[in-house]
Amino acid sequence: MAIKCPKCNADNPGTVKFCGECGTQLPSIKDIGVTRTIETPVEKFTRGTVFAGRYEIIEELGKGGMGTVYKVEDMKIGQDIALKLIKPEIASDKKTIERFRNELKTTRMISHRNVCRMFDIGDAEGTHFITMEYIPGEDLKSLIRRVKQIPEGTAISIAKQVCEGLAEAHRLGVVHRDLKSNNIMIDKEGNARIMDFGIARSLEAKGITGAGIIIGTPEYMSPEQAEAKEVDHRSDIYSLGVILYEMVTGQLPFEGETPLSVAMKHKGEKPKNPKALNPQIQADFNSLILNCLEKDKEKRYQSTDEVRSELTNIEKGIPTTEKVVPRGKPLTSKEITVTFRLKKFLIPMLIVFFIAAAAVIFWQVIPQKGASSVKSSKYSIAVLPFEDLSPTKDHEYLCEGIAETLINSLIKIKDLWVPARASSFSFREKDFSIQEIGQQLGVDNLLMAGVQVIGDKLRITPKIINVADSSQVWSGLYDRQMEDIFAIQDEIAQEIVKALKIELLGEKEAPLIKNYTENLEAYNLYLQGRYFWNRRTVEDLKKAIVYFNQAIEKDPNYAMAYVGLASTYTVIPTYGFSRFKDVNQKITDAALKALNIDNALAEAHASLGHMKMFNWDWVGAEKEFKLAIETDPHNATVHHWYAIYLMYMARFDESITEIEKALELDPLSLVINRNAGQVYFNARQYDKAIEALKKTIDMDPDFSAVHHILGKVYSQKSMYEEAMTELQKEKKDVESLAWVGINYARMGKIDEAQDVLEDLLIRSKETSEISYNIARVYFALGEDDRGFDCLEIAYEKNEAYLADLKIDPAFDTIKTDPRFIALQKKLGFK
Repeated sequence: MAIKCPKCNADNPGTVKFCGECGTQLPSIKDIGVTRTIETPVEKFTRGTVFAGRYEIIEELGKGGMGTVYKVEDMKIGQDIALKLIKPEIASDKKTIERFRNELKTTRMISHRNVCRMFDIGDAEGTHFITMEYIPGEDLKSLIRRVKQIPEGTAISIAKQVCEGLAEAHRLGVVHRDLKSNNIMIDKEGNARIMDFGIARSLEAKGITGAGIIIGTPEYMSPEQAEAKEVDHRSDIYSLGVILYEMVTGQLPFEGETPLSVAMKHKGEKPKNPKALNPQIQADFNSLILNCLEKDKEKRYQSTDEVRSELTNIEKGIPTTEKVVPRGKPLTSKEITVTFRLKKFLIPMLIVFFIAAAAVIFWQVIPQKGASSVKSSKYSIAVLPFEDLSPTKDHEYLCEGIAETLINSLIKIKDLWVPARASSFSFREKDFSIQEIGQQLGVDNLLMAGVQVIGDKLRITPKIINVADSSQVWSGLYDRQMEDIFAIQDEIAQEIVKALKIELLGEKEAPLIKNYTENLEAYNLYLQGRYFWNRRTVEDLKKAIVYFNQAIEKDPNYAMAYVGLASTYTVIPTYGFSRFKDVNQKITDAALKALNIDNALAEAHASLGHMKMFNWDWVGAEKEFKLAIETDPHNATVHHWYAIYLMYMARFDESITEIEKALELDPLSLVINRNAGQVYFNARQYDKAIEALKKTIDMDPDFSAVHHILGKVYSQKSMYEEAMTELQKEKKDVESLAWVGINYARMGKIDEAQDVLEDLLIRSKETSEISYNIARVYFALGEDDRGFDCLEIAYEKNEAYLADLKIDPAFDTIKTDPRFIALQKKLGFK
């Protein structure tokens, strides 16, 4: 009896153990069973066919070793995805399907901008299938065939992104095991995306694959894979080396007549030096490729982070114009997440594509995280965080303070666009070129400076750099005493205005920077308070309070120190440091003291508005927010906080306008981007919420609450598995845990939801601000009476979560209940 290879489908005699074509271990005749029947697969789908009662076929994307892939619309969520039908001869092996299921549990945890998401494995109509993210674009193999040899800078840019995606997978203990150029997509934005982690497996789940089975593609296979030995993340590094080799030479390092012969070459032969095939390759880049291709995995790079670091160092010597790939709408949507053979009728179209490709405008591969549209202002400059050049390296707070002071003064100048602090400072200690920073911030100029403090001596060396050509527009040198810091800041601001040829209104030599104290000690303490306030951890906020109070002791009339104190007390309840009702008076006292000294302080009004909002004084809160915006319309924070107020009022159109204004002023602010997702979520604009939240995750995957909000969005879209993945990342937070319970209830997993409820009830004995979240789970379980009991307790305790009451999707099932309407009235909602 002939045995069909489960990988390449070649027929083999029943007496052999390994496939003669690809070397895969074959199942024994005993395992197959002479009476086994393979279910008849579904007929080839045509456009409009609905599969599994959920997936409407749009088009066939191609065929691979595992089966056929289609672009489909998931009608349940209204989104295009990719659907892979597994070949019946593969699906008939229960062990194989179980392996896929187990591996999918791990691969679904990989959430990264450079990785294509795997969704689920299922079966319907006698066919097993896998669903995954649909990515329109062009696979890297096609790009290499089209351009022959990819420029060195572009190859490095692509490889860096692949390293980032692999690093996240390896961090979770997942090895791809089949990394190849066919499995890397260049999406329509020019970003690299790793695909098909479907045969990857957890390093901790040994034994799933089965002894001796070779997984991978021979041309990209590491030596240890060729020997069917246990592999780890270094096998992916070898495969990355093959891809790098292929990109810069247009050839694979090894080829042969059979897959087995190619695999054996990886085991025993040295590749031809890539520089011999492409003399333009830099020597250090050539060495990097060969290091990745070391036969002994102990001699290779030991992590993808190490490879990326080396690539970054090499990239610095390459002109920016080389760091690009053609970007544009692909000729056919079939260029997506799988490898496929082009149909004959596409050949003429491809000829047209090749001709058109010569005229394609090149776009940068670097992800456009938060890239701002070109501002309407005539002039633009971003103030980057100044560098601490002091011998003791303990004046970072001063560097940040001077830069922030300049931002706050320059942002008020007519016709000058200046990104807010969070955006400009987001590039700290990151490897971006001047052009990349300018593009992402939407500015024509950058202000950079070094600050050196030795004793009471202060040296500042500012310079303005033109983004377009990196030329120096202006530079200065300020050697002064520390006591001259106030004058120096205004001088620098005046010089910036002159250098950019901005014509000021009013008195030309009038100070641009207002000094709120002449006490140098108080000023230094205030800057240290701001330094810790901006770090936003519980410990840092506690330090900020100490420094602001010390500044006030040195100068009791220091208005900005009171503003800092009010702002700190305003945000600490968000970080679990205290409850709003415990800090209300402190916020009020500090903000009013500041306004008594200077009534034109926007942040003081905003803090009062925030405090009144959580005391259900909605009218008073809006009055303060409007005063704040009127006082300083360029302040991103006050627009942000007003947007949150409007969201609680269910005035979503106005809320979206305000949050978008805040983003325009501070496009790379993590908290504003995250809360834009929150606004869209409560406005039931779920796709926009996902977009905003994924952008935040791209900037910082560990930023607080972003995964929690994304989990809520997925739950509302009935994407329960995705929701659980995100919520589990922050389940220590009581709200995230409550939504885990809600999600279980919606999935019909009542016992699991009850377990979550029990956990919350236990926590309630030691934790305040929890009754509202317990109510959410009770309502999800249909226990309305208990839910309302918890809401009443939350009202008695004045829990801050009650601000969500009017807009919370968790309460959609009880919106018309008289008890719910009565509670809204007690909270002052209209």
